[in-house]
Amino acid sequence: MNIKNTIIAVAALLLASCANDVTQPEKKQENVAKTAFQATKATLYTTAENSSLRLANEGEFRFVNTTQPLETEVAVFVNPSKKFQTFLGIGGAITDASAEVFSKLSKDKQEEFLNAYYTENGINYNIIRTSIHSSDFGLGSFTYIDEGDEKLETFSIAKDKEKRIPMIKRATALIEDDLVFYASPWSPPAFMKTNNHMLKGGKLLPKYYQTWADYFVKFIKAYEAEGIPVWGVTIQNEPMATQRWESCIYSAEEERDFLKNNLGPTFEKNGLGDKNIVVWDHNRDLISHRANTIFEDPEAAKYAWGIGFHWYETWTGGDAKYENLGNINASFPTKNLLFTEGCQEKFDEQEYQRWSNAERYGNSMINDFNNGTVGWTDWNILLDHTGGPNHVQNFCFAPIHADTRTNELIYTPSYYYIGHFSKFIKPNAKRVSTTTSRSTLESTSFQNTDGTITTVVMNKTDEKINYKLIVGAKELKFSIDAHAIQSLIY
Repeated sequence: MNIKNTIIAVAALLLASCANDVTQPEKKQENVAKTAFQATKATLYTTAENSSLRLANEGEFRFVNTTQPLETEVAVFVNPSKKFQTFLGIGGAITDASAEVFSKLSKDKQEEFLNAYYTENGINYNIIRTSIHSSDFGLGSFTYIDEGDEKLETFSIAKDKEKRIPMIKRATALIEDDLVFYASPWSPPAFMKTNNHMLKGGKLLPKYYQTWADYFVKFIKAYEAEGIPVWGVTIQNEPMATQRWESCIYSAEEERDFLKNNLGPTFEKNGLGDKNIVVWDHNRDLISHRANTIFEDPEAAKYAWGIGFHWYETWTGGDAKYENLGNINASFPTKNLLFTEGCQEKFDEQEYQRWSNAERYGNSMINDFNNGTVGWTDWNILLDHTGGPNHVQNFCFAPIHADTRTNELIYTPSYYYIGHFSKFIKPNAKRVSTTTSRSTLESTSFQNTDGTITTVVMNKTDEKINYKLIVGAKELKFSIDAHAIQSLIY
């Protein structure tokens, strides 16, 4: 062999060696992925209509080797090697209405209520939302300053200290780690607005943009002085809704400019740059326009942790538009999606156990998470037997009601449906790939940091469904009753 051929041969060997070095980790990773799923059994929890099953432990089931699923079979496919967003948590709002009702309960019922939401024996909430001064759910409108106080010299959260803050403190004391506490304004004080009224819309006057940003700072510092760590804020609850209660309108451009010119810089200047700012805080239908307007502006986007949303577009005749969330998740992958409010409207005391209310929660939670949502916040965690108190008679359902006439707590199906997620999915879990072979079942899965996987399966149909849970090369056979939800832990 001549020198030229020898050099070529050596070079070929070196290239082959380098190629092996590069591809070997991929092969190793592929092998790991194929063998990563080691679970041998799953624990099943069920809540079902027309039964006594409420987050009921139905025992353990053993995985077997899977066989090729047939087109005639219904299956849920989980692939733990494909991971997506990190889970922030689940919770609900402690409003003035919730605090008012809570204050009327006996001490033992208060303890039962707090344990039901905030402990492992309950459904393990870790997110709390509240309002910056008043919302419609309370006994009336109020702010933290005297009307017309442009310098905010009279700022005081004394009213919140009466009932709201004591309840928040008792709840946060039960959340050992991963507390997410955030606040939202429904309206600035009347004198700061174009309509000189806290109710019925109006806009924040430009001359008060900075004053209003300073108000946020005072709120955060006042709450933290009470020992309540503030995770963040939303800029405005429902900024495109003129409501008969506290409300304020921002166009996308107005919210963008308030964020980048006032709120964001003011937080930084006051040592609050670590607080998370959430934009929009309204429905999914118009969410893309708000995201495009704010997140495409780098000076505004740098202050925004993410975008919040509600579900009420379905109440006004639209559909849920879950695909809008998926589009934002793909378009702005560094920004987070947070469900900030949802409840069943039009309260009826005879309908506490209406099952469709719970299925609305299950459908929203599954599809919101599957489209990239990191956290989910219910509206009032407690209301009374009237669906209030609400100072404009906007009465609604909550997962738990209290009949203050009898000191009774009423657990609705919605409480248990939410619990199928919040009880078993822990903060910092990762969503994993989950699909179904039929639209009759809806499902999502998360893998906790300890390796356990929670798969939630919901059946909204009128028929019992037999299905397979297929994870890697293993499967389990289950059935799910009509109008039921299950959590599978493995």
